Amino acid sequence: MNIKEYYSQKEVQKEFLRLSKDREVQVWFGQIRGRRPEIINFEGDIKDLVRQGITSFHISEERWKDPMMLEGGGFTKKQLDEMRIGWDLILDLDSKNLQFSLFAGELLVEALKFHGVKNYSQKFSGNHGLHIAVPFEAFPKEVNNVGIKDYFPDGVRVISEYLKDMTREFLSTKILENYKLEDAAKSVGKNVSDVLVKGKLDPFKLVDIDSVLISSRHLFRCVYSINEKSGLVSIPIKSIKEFNIENAKIENVKFDLKFLDSENVIKDEAKELLIQAFDWVKKNTNYVEEKKVVFEKNFELPKTAIKADYFPPCILKLMTGVPEDGRKRGVFVLIGFLQNMGWNLDDIEKFLLEWNKKNYEPMRDGYIKAQVSWFKRQKKVILPPNCDNSGYYKTMGIKCEEGICNICKNPVNYALKRSRIDSKQQKK
Repeated sequence: MNIKEYYSQKEVQKEFLRLSKDREVQVWFGQIRGRRPEIINFEGDIKDLVRQGITSFHISEERWKDPMMLEGGGFTKKQLDEMRIGWDLILDLDSKNLQFSLFAGELLVEALKFHGVKNYSQKFSGNHGLHIAVPFEAFPKEVNNVGIKDYFPDGVRVISEYLKDMTREFLSTKILENYKLEDAAKSVGKNVSDVLVKGKLDPFKLVDIDSVLISSRHLFRCVYSINEKSGLVSIPIKSIKEFNIENAKIENVKFDLKFLDSENVIKDEAKELLIQAFDWVKKNTNYVEEKKVVFEKNFELPKTAIKADYFPPCILKLMTGVPEDGRKRGVFVLIGFLQNMGWNLDDIEKFLLEWNKKNYEPMRDGYIKAQVSWFKRQKKVILPPNCDNSGYYKTMGIKCEEGICNICKNPVNYALKRSRIDSKQQKK
């Protein structure tokens, strides 16, 4: 069975149509991505896409009054909130070692059950990961006077970080029961030092659930869509423990499970999860992962923007564009770094829109504007990830020489030190 024959099946088209309701859609034709926003209203729309040679089908986590109102992008959060009618919780697990994603998936499902969530669904991503989902109908309309429909992407981020914290020790134990530390690190292309934090294994350096990169209009691969890289299908899973990758081959796919089925949701079944996640954040205001480290209150931003002459090699290289995958991480790094160099966020946005054109495949401008908007809403200045965070510089191919990284914890430290040294020399 070839791709066209697979997508011609009524069961596939029926699920694409069901999950497209109120969602923004984007289809891929090999390496060519279709227009955004796009909508699907009828099975005939999908049949037309099949005839055109569709290779994969992607949908938004958010649900909209009218997805076509998103045409043009560049909306403020308030405007997006007015257009949005809801969002689904999608936990996106990814690792170069699929087994780590499966381990994490099992624990996250148990955590959802612990909080009384029964209507969750899970699916194989089609390559190295899993998607675990809870439909919007499971959440209360508001908690602590917060309108939940407007709490995107922060709601997903809060729940994701809370569940990661809850399962971290269990996941670490699970991995070390089945792998030697050296083998675990090697299986994802890392050194042992890359996966340790204060001498202990951080399992989320082996399997990624990166909620910080989630932004408004974030898309994910629809169930029963093919992954172009692996040729496998993103199939729903009844039991993660019993998952067999052979079932994801085109010729073996069965259509006996639904993903994101909201028909049987129990009202407010995810309320406890939401409340516990919010309470956890309030009690852990000082907790921040490396990628979200903040300066203390006594730190003052430079009054005059620091010149690029003082920037570390990693940042200079990143500023020339990202040749491979890593564009979203690049945006996060550059906003955090440049803001701490005294750049205002409006200038950063202008720079990034031009920078985006240098990438091997530019992102939509709306994504960059949404990320800048998120930084504007933060009460504290956020540092870029630390130099030893292998999830960023090293895997993006921009890491500085060890001689540089050994003398500074963060790229910002490097630039500030060089700037101070030069300033002192000039005064002398």
